[in-house]
Amino acid sequence: MSSGATFAAEAPFSIVIHGGAGTISKAHLSDEQIKTYKAKLTDAVNAGYAVLEQGGTSLDAIQTAINILESSPLFNAGTGAVYTWDGKHEMDASIMDGASMNAGAVAGVSHIEHPIDLARAVMEKSEHVMLSGTGAEEFALTQGFKLVPANSFDTEHRYQQLLDAKAKITAAEKHDFQAKVDPLDLDYKFGTVGAVALDKHGNLAAATSTGGMTAKRYGRIGDSPVIGAGTYAENGVCAVSATGHGEYFIRYQVTGDICARVKYQHKSIIEAADEVINNRLVKAGGSGGVIALDEHGNVATLFNTEGMYRASRKSGEQPMVMIWREE
Repeated sequence: MSSGATFAAEAPFSIVIHGGAGTISKAHLSDEQIKTYKAKLTDAVNAGYAVLEQGGTSLDAIQTAINILESSPLFNAGTGAVYTWDGKHEMDASIMDGASMNAGAVAGVSHIEHPIDLARAVMEKSEHVMLSGTGAEEFALTQGFKLVPANSFDTEHRYQQLLDAKAKITAAEKHDFQAKVDPLDLDYKFGTVGAVALDKHGNLAAATSTGGMTAKRYGRIGDSPVIGAGTYAENGVCAVSATGHGEYFIRYQVTGDICARVKYQHKSIIEAADEVINNRLVKAGGSGGVIALDEHGNVATLFNTEGMYRASRKSGEQPMVMIWREE
């Protein structure tokens, strides 16, 4: 006999993360390396999911997940940040709260263990959106951050990448001064980590963190700290984090464009991301990908490169972890 009681279904929640896109060839990754990458992605997505499952905010979930990726030498962010031309590390990060449309970003920081944490502090503890270089680190000190030595981010693998990239660039410059970037594989041009989440309260959030482009010069800043290019979130619409050749993602305002198509053209999150990544961006010559969520927790992971490290987990489901399109 029914008691007549009704129970409301728990609100859906989801999280998606990425560890960068590029020329990720199956032939160049051993089974053990693939297992290692997927294990770290699983750790990160499960940590963020646990925050959401316990009723935590989407902001806390994506920050938790990105912290794990920033602590790993596998990815180009934090510990695994690539080298600039001068043998330094210049890291960028941004975060956006879909509920308030507030955002925070840092660019060109060299002494911050977790750049995404500082980006969130800029969002919540300052009147600004983006701080850069020494100014960002001065602000960090006022917020109780501990500056770490620049060599904390040194890794032999990334240093060898720098030497290889400089050799290719130097050789190309003997023939064509415009080839400073063109001769490099996509893995040198970009690499990023990011996360998007929808919490039980219906709030969307997005964040991105990067070590930049191998052998970059002149304080170059890519799309990762630029709101609307590398990161965007708006409640009721979508949350997007990008990884790609930043100059194109800035020029074509990739993450903002995807959300605009959802909001104003009523496209699905998959359709909107596909149009931007595999049509508009490809025609422009841009490479990369995005992870995205809509207000219902539907997932989109689109990329026009050989692969993209990524993982997702929806409420009540097990994590999905992938590198290539079909596995």
